[in-house]
Amino acid sequence: MPRDNKTPLIQRIARQAHHAFKGFVASAIGGDDDDYTTGFAELVKLVTAVRAADLKIARRKDKPGPGPDAAGPPVTYMHICETEAFSMGVFLLRRGASIPLHDHPGMNGVLKVLYGKVTIRCFDRLEHDGGDLPEFDPPLPPATPSGCPRRSVLRAVGEYSETSGPCLLTPQRDNIHQIDALDGPAAFLDILAPPYDPEDGRDCHYYKVLRRAGAGGTEGGKPAELQHQEEEVQKEAEMWLLEVPQPEDFLCGGEPYPGPAVSV
Repeated sequence: MPRDNKTPLIQRIARQAHHAFKGFVASAIGGDDDDYTTGFAELVKLVTAVRAADLKIARRKDKPGPGPDAAGPPVTYMHICETEAFSMGVFLLRRGASIPLHDHPGMNGVLKVLYGKVTIRCFDRLEHDGGDLPEFDPPLPPATPSGCPRRSVLRAVGEYSETSGPCLLTPQRDNIHQIDALDGPAAFLDILAPPYDPEDGRDCHYYKVLRRAGAGGTEGGKPAELQHQEEEVQKEAEMWLLEVPQPEDFLCGGEPYPGPAVSV
């Protein structure tokens, strides 16, 4: 049968996502329910196969991300569909663009690069033992709320391209992450389950990594290769994250989705 007569892959992904996550909206990926596990495995298989052409998305011109030379916002979002169980869309990043460190509280996620290459840094929260906080450089503002900063661990630093499998996150694992475009523009399919809903406690929060007094940091203009080496050494090491307002230099615009219509 000709490919054009088949159900579009993105439609199959949407139906499988709804099947996998409906009724398990509060569950973490890898739950014990056999039907859920089987359904999620099939979703990952479908998402692994998707390419930009399946969504009629063309690779963007290699323009810079943040800065005066950029035309339009450094990050844009194409909304595809949303149900009570999941939401799905595509993020497009210009060269040098970044989605800053943020979380998806109580949510599962599936991220698949469609073109280009991205680095994803994933953090997990750790239980605070109730002891004294370390000293930070610069010092925390006097008005910092109790419970902040949050004890965390850098769990993974990975590079993903269109030939990579999807990056997976759960409410407990890799939920806080930062996404940076490497070597040019990039785009990725993003599935979140359940969708954001501030009234139900699922709102996006932003963070920055605190530097302890007397310790070297992984930020501040260091060459990318050196920073990556330092992060590899620091994986599984204790870190501290501070919740901050949405960074002023992070702009995310919207644009129409050009691919096959999706219904669930």
